[in-house]
Order: sequence, then structure tokens, then C-alpha cells
Amino acid sequence: MTSRERVYRAVLFQGPDRVPYNLPEPYGSDILHVGATDDPNWQPSVKTDTKWEDEFGCIWTKLSGDKTMGQVTGHPLKDYALLDTVRFPDYKNPARYQAAAEAVKRNRGEKFVLAGIPLSLIHRLEYLRGHVEAWTDPYEHPDELRRLLNILADIAIDAIDNFVAVGVDGIFSCDDWGLQDRPMVDPEVFAEFWKPVYHRVYHYAHDCGLLTFLHSCGHIADLLDYFIEAELDVIQMDQQENMGLDLLAERFGGRVCFWCPVDIQNTMVHGSVEEVRAYARKLVDSFGAFNGGFIAQWYASPEAVGHTWEKIEAMCEEFVQYGGRYYARR
Repeated sequence: MTSRERVYRAVLFQGPDRVPYNLPEPYGSDILHVGATDDPNWQPSVKTDTKWEDEFGCIWTKLSGDKTMGQVTGHPLKDYALLDTVRFPDYKNPARYQAAAEAVKRNRGEKFVLAGIPLSLIHRLEYLRGHVEAWTDPYEHPDELRRLLNILADIAIDAIDNFVAVGVDGIFSCDDWGLQDRPMVDPEVFAEFWKPVYHRVYHYAHDCGLLTFLHSCGHIADLLDYFIEAELDVIQMDQQENMGLDLLAERFGGRVCFWCPVDIQNTMVHGSVEEVRAYARKLVDSFGAFNGGFIAQWYASPEAVGHTWEKIEAMCEEFVQYGGRYYARR
């Protein structure tokens, strides 16, 4: 199988020849990541090492020498009365997708091409509105919130249209919806406000022939049913132990494809090398036992979370070796 076919078969539960993976060198990846570049027609109002404006007009700041992405300190939509005057980025511009098109052409159909799209329905809401405002909007400004979320969906759909023309296979975005022990929002509130917008975008992507991928950290078990109903194909989660592998596999195995490393907060930090190996095998056994259903991953910022290369190599070796013979044994 090509890497492209292998990922499709894993996601759609159609029997890959081995577990697909996205790992560091020298292990390699079955996935080619592409994205849109900055709009060449846009210029930030401020751009220094410690302060800058993004394309949505949000102002970011960080301390000198800080290695993190910083935080938003300037929210352009503090008042919904400004909604008609806020400048939203233009994702219709085909110039943004030239680099992606060239990468797809070089790929020649070998790897599964996954395109990052601007679909961040909770983080971008916080960046635009402010933290307190974002979490009180469902109660104080429900109609305005729905309108704003659908504007964000429109932007994502503009990106999808262009990526379809480029020839990608799937779309990917990030929204962290979980605390350590529960979702950040009441599941019923999520179902009322956010699920319909995700569904609108994911259904559109499916109509275009694309698979749908989402990264979300934290305890999101009580939201996964809604994401599945919204036509999510793949959930990329870096934590699983706070919810439990057995619970996740029992409730959602065979219904959504899991894309995971060994739990980045627990076993990869506190476990022994052999415990890391055993956990990697259990991920394959738990999620991959549905004629597919699992993609192996690594955490690409290991120093930030205290992962040693000895443990990373042990995890990767199990994913490659155990995952390589897993379906042949079944």
C-alpha cells in the first residue's frame, strides 16, 4: 500500500496493511502536512519579537526570551457592536495555497496530504472576544455568538475550497476542549452552539471528498459523541489516561479513528522505558482492533513536556515494529 491508501484504510476501518504513523526521523511519516501561507495583501500593524498582530486583528505579547507562543492581550471584538467593522482574514486568495500545491505535486500521491485549516471555534473566540466574554457568550449573547461562529466557519470553508483545488486528502484543525477531568463547557451547551458549526464544516468537507481531523486535548470523552455526530473522522489526542484507554475504546472504538502518542503527561513522563513500550502496544490493541482505527503519533515539542529521547525511541520502535505486524497477525 502507499502511505495515502494506508491512512485512508485506517481512518475508514477498511484494513490497512500496518498501523500508519507520523513520527520523527528516522522513522518517518505516512502523512504530508500542508497549510495556507500568510495573505500577501495583509500587513500587521505591529510586529516585534515580543508584540505582534495576527490576521484577525488580535494583538499578541510575550516576555523577551519566552519560548511559548505568548498570549492575546488585545481583543478586537470586545463589544459585539463592532462585529460589522472587524477585519476578518481572506482565505479565498489562491496565492495562499501555492506552496501547498507545489508540495502536493512533489508528493505524487504517495503520502496522505493533510491540510491545516483556520477552524478554531473556541480559541479564536477567546482571542477575539476575551476569555470571560467567550465563556459567557452562550448565556449573554447567544445570537451574536452563533453569527460569529458561522463567520469563522465561512472562513474555514473558503480554505477548504482552495485545498480541494490543490488536491489534499483531509483537513485538520485544533481546539482544546478539555480540562484535566471534564470538558471546559457543559456538553449540552456545546451541542447547542458549537456542534452545528463543526457539522456544517465537516459535512461540507465530506461533500468535497475530504476526511476530517481534529486535535483536542484534555478530558473530552463527554464531547466525542457530538463530534462523531458532526462527522469528525479522526480525533488527535495527546492525553488518554485521564479518560482511560478502556473507556475510550469501549465507547468510541470503531466509530472514530484515534491519532495518539503515548500519553504525554503521564506514562511518557513518569513511566519506565518498558512501560512506554507496553502503553504503545496497548494503544494499538485498544484503538486499532476495528480493522483500522488508529494512527500513531509523537509529541513534536518533547523538551516542553519532559520527554526523553530514550522513551521517544522506545515508543516509536513499538509503533513501527508492533504496529507493522499487527494486522498480519489478525
